[in-house]
Amino acid sequence: MDHVDHILAQWHRERPELDVAPMGTIGRIQRLSRRLLEEMEKTFAEYGLTRASFDVMATLLRLGPPYALSPSDLTMWTMVTSGTMTHRIDQLEKAGLVERIRNPQDGRGFLISLTPQGLALIKDAVGAHVATQAKLVAGLSSSQRAQLDELLRQFLTSLESHSASDTAG
Repeated sequence: MDHVDHILAQWHRERPELDVAPMGTIGRIQRLSRRLLEEMEKTFAEYGLTRASFDVMATLLRLGPPYALSPSDLTMWTMVTSGTMTHRIDQLEKAGLVERIRNPQDGRGFLISLTPQGLALIKDAVGAHVATQAKLVAGLSSSQRAQLDELLRQFLTSLESHSASDTAG
């Protein structure tokens, strides 16, 4: 039994008429998310990064050379507000990890680009991040991870399609 099982048992005792099984699923996902984020944030901190700064820099890295995007594209890829992105860019620029460069496609605009220092740092940080994630999922076999991935994909797709249909109507 895990911590959530104990909570569910208390609910069964106090409100036996309620089906609290969904509470167990969601509670476990929330507890798992908190633990995963705590461990990954420790890795980010080893590189002087936060989850937010890692997210911006990793987005630039994973999209490949020239490791540059417009602020609006970065906002779209990281799913944060433009104000939040501006703050993140400003902090990373102060640290010398990104720079604003003229957009060769649009002389009025600019791109956010990894500096050589930023590129080296994020490459190292991503390697450590992947190693941390591997340790975090080591308690599951590869077939269990594949099964969990498929279930989570179905769950997320269901929620996202339900959410999209709510906003469309």
